Amino acid sequence: MRLTPVMQRYIVHWGEMGSRWGMNRSVAQVHALLYLSTEPLHADEIGATLGIARSNVSVGLKELVAWNLVQVTQVLGDRRDFFQAQHDPWEVIRVIMEGRKRREIDPTLAALRACVSELEDDKETDDIVRERITTQLEFLETVTGWYDSIKSLPRKTLLKMMRLGQRIAKAIGE
Repeated sequence: MRLTPVMQRYIVHWGEMGSRWGMNRSVAQVHALLYLSTEPLHADEIGATLGIARSNVSVGLKELVAWNLVQVTQVLGDRRDFFQAQHDPWEVIRVIMEGRKRREIDPTLAALRACVSELEDDKETDDIVRERITTQLEFLETVTGWYDSIKSLPRKTLLKMMRLGQRIAKAIGE
């Protein structure tokens, strides 16, 4: 696959962002390539295009399939597996957010809940520390509750909500 300078810049940047999000840089670059590709690609083509070892491509593809960001497909007359990315940006971000919530936020909530539970019998922990832990739990529960309530809304409704922006705050008097 021939990459234009814009495509190269996009793939490099997506790799940089992926590493900031906790994903291996080459995995994020494989995802970016497949996202931009108009046709499904096989692993050898992905490796050759990105200059990544076949073993790294295979590991990356397994991870992307597990995240449900990439699907395996077949091409008539070819025995190899081909891969294509989810191309709907809303769905890509939704999958990433769900995965991050499951891997990062949910364990943090469980740990905070355990801490708050332990605080009930704890006489040593300072009241300020208790308040900070409890407040952090309340905040994360509020944010995840809000996320859970909006994630299943129709896209059209979400777009309207997002476009309202500051008008919502003004409407409720903030």
